Amino acid sequence: MSPSINKTKSNSRVLKLQILKMLSSNTLRCLLCALLLCLLSVIVFTITTKNFSNNCIIHSLPNTNTLQFTEYKDDENDEMEKEMLRVASRANQNSSSTNSKKLAFMFLTTSTLPFAPLWESFFNNAPKTHFTIYVHVDPSHPTMFKWKPPYSSVFHDRLIFSKHTARHSPALAAAARRLLASALVDDRDNYMFILLSGSCIPLHSFHFTYHALANSNKSFIEIAPQGLASFYRWSTHRPHVMLPEVRYEDFRAGSQFWSLTRKHAMLVVADTKIWSKFKLPCLHLLMCFPEENYFPTLMNMLDREGCVHATLTHVDWTRSMDGHPRVYEKNEVGPQLIWALRKDRPKYGDQDDGTRRDPFLFARKFSPDALQTLMAIADRVIFKD
Repeated sequence: MSPSINKTKSNSRVLKLQILKMLSSNTLRCLLCALLLCLLSVIVFTITTKNFSNNCIIHSLPNTNTLQFTEYKDDENDEMEKEMLRVASRANQNSSSTNSKKLAFMFLTTSTLPFAPLWESFFNNAPKTHFTIYVHVDPSHPTMFKWKPPYSSVFHDRLIFSKHTARHSPALAAAARRLLASALVDDRDNYMFILLSGSCIPLHSFHFTYHALANSNKSFIEIAPQGLASFYRWSTHRPHVMLPEVRYEDFRAGSQFWSLTRKHAMLVVADTKIWSKFKLPCLHLLMCFPEENYFPTLMNMLDREGCVHATLTHVDWTRSMDGHPRVYEKNEVGPQLIWALRKDRPKYGDQDDGTRRDPFLFARKFSPDALQTLMAIADRVIFKD
C-alpha cells in the first residue's frame, strides 16, 4: 500500500473522530437545553397553579355578561346634583321640636304611578302636617310626559330632579340618594324617609302607618346575614377596588326598600367614601345589585345598632322570575290576600331573637290591572285596622 493511501485513511479516521466528538458535544448540549426547558416549564406551571389556586375563588364568577361596564356617571359632572347632596348633608340633623314629625314618602318609579288613586285615598284624611311626598320618575320613559297630576292631587308638583334608571347598575341607588337629598332640603320636619316603588301599595291606614314609624327611633332596613351569594356580589364590584374601604366581612345585602330616620338619611347623602366603591362598574351583571347592597352595607358599617334589620315592605321571592319577585295579578287580589300579607312576619337577620313583631306596612309587587279591585276593598279592608 502506498504512503499516500495510508495518509488518506489516517486523515479519514481523524475526521470521523472529530465528527463524533462534535455530535457528542451537540447531543449533550441538546440534552442540557431540553432539561433546562423542562425545569423552566415545571417552575412556571407551579407558580401559575399556585396563583390560580389562590385567586380562583375571585375569578370563578359566573361567566355571563362579563366585563359589562355599568359605571354611574354621577355628580362629579353634574353640579346641580353635587350641590343638592352637599346642602342636604349640612341640613339640620334633628327635626323641629315644636312641629309634628313628618313621614317622607319617596316613590322611585320608572314611569307613572299606577296606584296613584289608591295612595290618594290613603292620604285623603291624613293631616297635611304629617307627611310629604317626593317622586323620582325616569325622564327617558315615554309615558313620563303623559303623567300630569292635577292641582288637587297630592302628587302635584312633587317630581324631583331625576335621571335615567336601570337595573344591574348604580342608577337605582343614586336615584334613592337624590330622593333623600330632596326630602332633607325640602322640609326640616321630615323625620322618617320611606322608599317605595310604583308597584307598592299600603297595607294599613295612614293613621296606623304614621304611629308605627313616627314613634320609632330606629331605621327599618334589611341587613341580611352573609350567604352563598354574598361573595359573588362583593366580588362583582372587583375586590381590588372595594378594598380597603369595603371589606368582605362588612358587606351586606337586603331589600331595596327601607325606612330611614333623619339621622341615617343624612349619613347616606354625606357619604362619598363607600359610595365611590358601589358606583363602579360591575364585572358580572347577573350579580350586580348596588341598590340592594349599598344601603345595608353602609348602615352595617356606620350604625348597625341604630337599625331594625328588617324591611316593612312585604315581597314574595318564593315565585321569583328572572330576578323579579312575584307579581300579584288581578284575580289574586282580595281581602284574604291583604290579611295574609299583614299576618306575615318580617325577617330580622342577625337580630332575629323572636321578640320583635313589627307589622308589614307596605307590599309589592302588584299588577297595574289590580287597581280597581284594590280600590273596591280599600275602605273596608286596607284602611280598616
